[in-house]
Amino acid sequence: MVERLEGRSDEALAVAAREGSEEAFRVLVERFERPIFGLLLRIVRRPELAEDLAQETFLKAHRALARFDANRKFSSWLFKIAHNAALDALRRSRQEPLLSLDTTGEEGESPPAAADPAAENPFDRLAGRDLGRALDDALRSLKPQYREILLLRFGEELSYDELSEVLDLPLGTVKIHLFRARRDLARALAGRGWDPAEHGGGGRERRNKGAGPA
Repeated sequence: MVERLEGRSDEALAVAAREGSEEAFRVLVERFERPIFGLLLRIVRRPELAEDLAQETFLKAHRALARFDANRKFSSWLFKIAHNAALDALRRSRQEPLLSLDTTGEEGESPPAAADPAAENPFDRLAGRDLGRALDDALRSLKPQYREILLLRFGEELSYDELSEVLDLPLGTVKIHLFRARRDLARALAGRGWDPAEHGGGGRERRNKGAGPA
C-alpha cells in the first residue's frame, strides 16, 4: 500500500488524503517538508520560527483538504499556504517592511516588456561551496518577497502562472517583481565580490588588479 501511494502524483495523494487516508497525507508531508521548511527559513530567517510555520502550513493544509481542487497543482496550493503563513508572521513581528504590490517601476524604471519563461536560472551559475555561501548571503540581504519569488521560480521551478496563484498577484506584477529580484540579487552578489555574468559559468570572484592569477 505504501509503495503504491509513494508512486502516485501529488494531486492523487491529496485526493486520497481528502478522502481520509492519513498515509497519503504522510507521504505528501515527506515530499514537501524540506522545500517548505527551506522556503520559510529563507523568508523569515529564523530556524525555530520556520519550523513552527512549516508545521502550521501542513496543519492548515490538512484542515483545508476538503477545499483542494484536484485540477490544480498541489505544490502551488501548498506553497500558497506557506507563503501566507510567512507573511503573517512577518507582519506580526514587524521584522521587515513589506513591499508595495503595485506594478509601477522604481526610480523611473520601465517594467520589462516581456518575461522570458526560459530565462536563465541564476542559481545554476552559482555552484560550488564558496559561491553557494555568497548566494545564500546575497539572498538573505533581499527583501522577503524578492527572496521568495526567486526561490519559488528557480528553486521550486514554478511557472509564472503558478507564481501568480501562490503570491496572489497579477501576472504583470509577478514579472516585475521577478525582474527586480534578479536585478537586486545580481547587485548583492557584485557587492560581495562575485559577478555571476562573467565567463559564462558559475560566477567568478573579482580580484584586485594587482592580484596574480588564481
